[in-house]
Amino acid sequence: MTLHKVFDHLRQRLAHSGRHALDAATRRPLLAAVVLLASGVALGSGARTGVASAHLAILQQDNAAQAAALADTRAQAQREVNALAARLGELQAQANRLNALGERLAQAGELEDGEFDFGAPVGIGGPAATTLDIPAGDLREGIDQLDAQFRTSGAQLSVMASLMMDQKLAADATPSRTPIAHSYITSRFGRRADPFGGGGEYHRGIDFHASTGDPVLAVADGVVSYSGVRSGYGKVIEIDHGNGYVTRYAHNSSLVARVGDLVRAGEQVAKAGSTGRSTGTHVHFEVWDRGRVVNPMRLISRAAPSR
Repeated sequence: MTLHKVFDHLRQRLAHSGRHALDAATRRPLLAAVVLLASGVALGSGARTGVASAHLAILQQDNAAQAAALADTRAQAQREVNALAARLGELQAQANRLNALGERLAQAGELEDGEFDFGAPVGIGGPAATTLDIPAGDLREGIDQLDAQFRTSGAQLSVMASLMMDQKLAADATPSRTPIAHSYITSRFGRRADPFGGGGEYHRGIDFHASTGDPVLAVADGVVSYSGVRSGYGKVIEIDHGNGYVTRYAHNSSLVARVGDLVRAGEQVAKAGSTGRSTGTHVHFEVWDRGRVVNPMRLISRAAPSR
């Protein structure tokens, strides 16, 4: 029964007793009961309010703790994402380096265009399957394995590139070209008739047809070891290729390269002429291998036919 209903009940009792006079003994217990009842109701209401306030405070503390834990979880997840993003950036840089190295190797190996397209995506596929969430630990492990594979592949490609570069340097330093463009051989290596006094002689090189002033070209990379006049050869250029080979270009009208010059294959070193012991303008070309003269035709890959 609520306090309001109690008061209504007592009011009715008092109204009823108005028709009948109450003595002091009857009124005092009745008033005391009203006071006690009102006090009890008030105390009960206060107790319930206190319990509700305490429970609310506990709920607020739990909510604050959960919010803090959620914030920590989010921060930790973001740190992991940032770390994975950094690793992904490193892998991308390694992939770019490997692609560039692969393209250089493909060019050095003179592979056909399109045979190795390092910019094209790799073809993969398969039947439809259920997509599953990948655990963060598995993702990190996969990235670590990919990183290890990249490092191994990069080391192997670097070694291969070094070997191919060494081979290219060796090839560029090996006489394998003709000393003049768009020409033909007028006299071959070996025994021939002496063009001056009759009889025979041993020709140490190959003669190429030329016109006065035509550019005389280095047949391989090297350093000019002699630039001057030699008896019988006229104005001469000699190039040391650093691998035991020395090439000689004789009977020139003028010399372009000087001693100590670094020259590349195909670079002009002199101008053709007919100085020295010569019957006409041409380029006399010799190849020496570790101090011994050899037939240049053993090394020239594409020599023009003689006529």
